[in-house]
Amino acid sequence: MGAQMDSDGFRQWRRDMGLKQKDAADRLGLKKRVIQYYEKGDRDGKRVEIPRTVELACFALSLGREHYDGRTLPRSAADLAKPSR
Repeated sequence: MGAQMDSDGFRQWRRDMGLKQKDAADRLGLKKRVIQYYEKGDRDGKRVEIPRTVELACFALSLGREHYDGRTLPRSAADLAKPSR
């Protein structure tokens, strides 16, 4: 498995998406303050980890997905070409 998203990676994701902190908070369903903690990497001197759920939500938003209805998604581009049954 790959490395966990860190504060620099989170900040880079937000900037690459062209989002202000408030916009990122709205899109992720979080408060702006939480976004600030993620980007700083700590809160009151204690390390703040970015939860896997937030990492995956960032990934989904990067793919243009705002919502997910639970349907099975194709595992590869080749699966997209297969006829559905």
